[in-house]
Amino acid sequence: MDMTKRIPVKEQPPKVRATNFDEVCFGYDKDEAVLEAQRCLNCKKPQCVSGCPVNIDIPRFIEQVKGGEFVKAFDVITEASSLPAVCGRVCPQERQCESKCIRGLKGDAISIGKLERFVADNALKENIKPTVSATKNGKKVAVIGSGPSSLACAGDLAKKGYEVTIFEALHCAGGVLSYGIPEFRLPKKDVVNKEIENVISLGVKIETNVIIGKSLTVDELLTDEGFDAVFIGSGAGLPKFLGIEGENLNGVFSANEYLTRSNLMRAFDSESKTPIMRAKKVAVVGGGNVAMDAARTALRLGAVTHIVYRRSEEELPARKEEVNHAKEEGIIFDLLTNPEEILSDENGFVRGIRCAKMELGEPDESGRRRPIKIENSDFVIDVDMVIMALGTAPNPLIASTVSDLEIDKRGCIVIDEENGQTSKKGVFAGGDAVTGAATVILAMGAGKKAAKGIDEYLKMQ
Repeated sequence: MDMTKRIPVKEQPPKVRATNFDEVCFGYDKDEAVLEAQRCLNCKKPQCVSGCPVNIDIPRFIEQVKGGEFVKAFDVITEASSLPAVCGRVCPQERQCESKCIRGLKGDAISIGKLERFVADNALKENIKPTVSATKNGKKVAVIGSGPSSLACAGDLAKKGYEVTIFEALHCAGGVLSYGIPEFRLPKKDVVNKEIENVISLGVKIETNVIIGKSLTVDELLTDEGFDAVFIGSGAGLPKFLGIEGENLNGVFSANEYLTRSNLMRAFDSESKTPIMRAKKVAVVGGGNVAMDAARTALRLGAVTHIVYRRSEEELPARKEEVNHAKEEGIIFDLLTNPEEILSDENGFVRGIRCAKMELGEPDESGRRRPIKIENSDFVIDVDMVIMALGTAPNPLIASTVSDLEIDKRGCIVIDEENGQTSKKGVFAGGDAVTGAATVILAMGAGKKAAKGIDEYLKMQ
């Protein structure tokens, strides 16, 4: 065995998976997981842990996998993470824990994410639940939203003995895990729903169809409903647009709406009551993971699909794995291309998108080279649907109905970075509602930090 090379992971062939919504990656089996774990050097000063936003004791869980002690490995992971099967699939490990791996200096980094996924999937298969140790302390915490930040916060608080209730606006818990990430990357029934059940097993209650700001306000949760503290983890669900001509045409979607219809309402199913317009040619504007998810969904629904991105491949913010999968499946990448106008047919439907070619100049405030339009380079891509995947901002509903809550100019909630405390006493926040759209694992890290802050706050009351 070449210890410099990671054990490869089996996947559906590109031509097959491009026609279905089954999970692309099969993950490790037991023998493969043990072999990959044996590559770990078990460093005395492991750098990988510092690269994990939720501080999983990575060497300790991998050591358990080496010895075939998969349940003990699960116990180690769940000391820090409430959603290991999710994180093992969607975290950008290559930029986090794996980027710090010493083994990666002379070969491939340990496949930490795939090992985490294996351990979590094995536990789900064997119906192993996270350990509950704390007795109830009689204090109540309300958590707004049921996405990754909220689930992480709720799970940690429940382990500390708090009575936690999650309030979710939609009919289904999970937030972006349920409505934003496609089935072929993150199965709902066998992964997301079961991980949520594990959080519930810690004693967390989830109430769906409750819109905080309408059904109840944050102030009412504190004054009328008997909660001692509130965590706002409502995410960033307000889509952004370019502001170009034609964005109001029939056939223009935000990626949020498009993916929600597909993932949460299963609109890809012919029996769904929420069908998606079946386009023949689709342009997805953007270059992040959401853009890849939307493009790969459109492809599976039968469309010739383009990614339109104004910078080069080097600047694509999406995970390299997702970009490679999209290419393998046949997505067309129109790079250094900027949309100028969405064109209409005589009935008000999309018939094309007029674009201009770009070149890269000096770096901008983001550190990426600024795209500059090449004069007289306009051309038209013939499409009948355009999906805007340009990021999202926090929904202003909750913030606008909370007294004394400080909001920044982006509409994000302002917090104390040390503990997640907002300007309102007893109210904490974290995740995309604070940072704007970010990754699942960063949201979880924020939820964990807020749980610690809430615990310290309530112990002083």
